[in-house]
Amino acid sequence: MQALLDAIARMDPPTDAQRIFHGRGGLHPGCEHLVLDAFPPVLLLTSFAPLDGDREAAIGDALHQRWQQVAPGQPLNWVLQTRQPGGQADTRLMAGAVPQPHVVTEHGARYLVHVLRGQNHGLFPDMAAGRDWVRRTVAAHPEPARMRVLNLFAYTCAFSVVARLAGAGQVLNMDMSRGAIAIGQQNHQLNGVAAGASFAAHDVFSSWGKIARGGAYDLIVVDPPSYQKGSFVATKDYARVVRRLPELLMHGGHALLCLNAPELGLNFLTALVAEHAPALEFVERVANPPVFADADEQRSLKVLAYRLP
Repeated sequence: MQALLDAIARMDPPTDAQRIFHGRGGLHPGCEHLVLDAFPPVLLLTSFAPLDGDREAAIGDALHQRWQQVAPGQPLNWVLQTRQPGGQADTRLMAGAVPQPHVVTEHGARYLVHVLRGQNHGLFPDMAAGRDWVRRTVAAHPEPARMRVLNLFAYTCAFSVVARLAGAGQVLNMDMSRGAIAIGQQNHQLNGVAAGASFAAHDVFSSWGKIARGGAYDLIVVDPPSYQKGSFVATKDYARVVRRLPELLMHGGHALLCLNAPELGLNFLTALVAEHAPALEFVERVANPPVFADADEQRSLKVLAYRLP
């Protein structure tokens, strides 16, 4: 656990949502089950294995000591979530308080998060580079205001927020979770970019007609769950999305394909595109933020950019 304690000892008070320590990358032996995220003003420690009382206390002491050094007079707010077998989680407020509503920032954009319930907290820190790629791609377009963006499996619509902030004229967000879409609408309102964004709480696979009626898109973001029973299983469902992309993209348009499945390597996505959408040209793999370095990059988050010539 020493690598986590060392990271805490070096930590500065975070201002943006970000990962502080990433044990899941396998580069810190003995810490593979530990992740520390900042959702200012709250720190969230996630453990994928039970922690005994001594380890909990050691982590708490390290956080308190560092906080007294870097933020004297400010309360330490931290939450511990322990993931249980079978998909359950035990979440506890260990010190301080969590603001309600809880709004965090990332590169100037604002997002609602909820760290005391569920396992998905409203914003995924590992996708920060993907959001930045969307921001830069929209801003680099000769006429951003004419851009049409499709955000599939939109969750709380963070990709749409950054696209609109960068000047994209229209974004369609689609996700079958009404709750996630409702938070996405609030995120757009928080950032003053509700105009030009539309929201559909629909199953993507039964909505291709509605999607196509929106016309050809300049940018399509595909960020599905890797496995969600009854909704999406990457090994059988990702191909169903990929084969639709050429008919939905404008020539010169881009597709950003995302996959967070350690068991599926880079070749899984590249082979799908080669088989089901050979017209697409590979542009780049978006590099993950340095804090997410992995002992095996095949297991890390895959974010691939393609273009339709």
